[in-house]
Amino acid sequence: MLGTNRYRTFGQILHITHRCYKNEFLLKFARDRKRWLYWLYEAKRRYKLTILNYVVTSNHIHLLAKDSGKGEIANSMQLIAGRTAQEYNQRKKRKGAYWEDRYQSTAIEPGDHFTKCLVYIDLNMVRAGVVSHPQHWPFNGYNEILSPPKRYSLIRINMLKHLCGIYDPFLFKETYRQWVEAELKLNTKERQGKWTENLAVGSKDFVEKYIQSFGQSKRRIEKTNRDDKIREANNAYSIDFTSKMDTLRHDNSHCWMEIN
Repeated sequence: MLGTNRYRTFGQILHITHRCYKNEFLLKFARDRKRWLYWLYEAKRRYKLTILNYVVTSNHIHLLAKDSGKGEIANSMQLIAGRTAQEYNQRKKRKGAYWEDRYQSTAIEPGDHFTKCLVYIDLNMVRAGVVSHPQHWPFNGYNEILSPPKRYSLIRINMLKHLCGIYDPFLFKETYRQWVEAELKLNTKERQGKWTENLAVGSKDFVEKYIQSFGQSKRRIEKTNRDDKIREANNAYSIDFTSKMDTLRHDNSHCWMEIN
């Protein structure tokens, strides 16, 4: 059962991560990653979820979305996690939890912090050493951003361009490509915990306003001076679903169009 949203995130851009139970590689097969994407599309269709980027790995997912305050985040995560767990357990004749009971949610300030988080998500499987470039991993938003499909698109490209402040389609694609290439040249494979371990990441003003929005809840929040972020001991929404690394080959994957 989905717990009550403890934080006022209406209108915020949220970086959401959700891990498989005990970090098991329950998404190691392409068919299961495809099913997660299928249910993500269903969440977009049913609840008007605004998707800005995503990646599905072998044991966790990243989702960048905008919260309109209509409950679409909670409803979407419940739908996706519940259905993927049910399908997997039925197919494998398995019982027990498939996902960790909480998904992490971090508010990201629009602007530079947003674009850096966007690229950080794209490079997840590069940091893991699975691929050398995000274009080689079909289960993320990189290829869709640069070449949006005519049907079954997940990412709200117009919203993404607006948030990046680049409205010309060609200029947006070229700039986005350059952001990714610049980060690849840095050859950094370190995980940046600030994007997943904090309640909010942004400028000092953004963090100050975010703290103020909590009212009495701010007593439970610690503000850190470094990287302008706020942290709580447990910064997640609650989900309860009770329903190794294999060789990740390119021939064990399919494009989004083959899901439907």
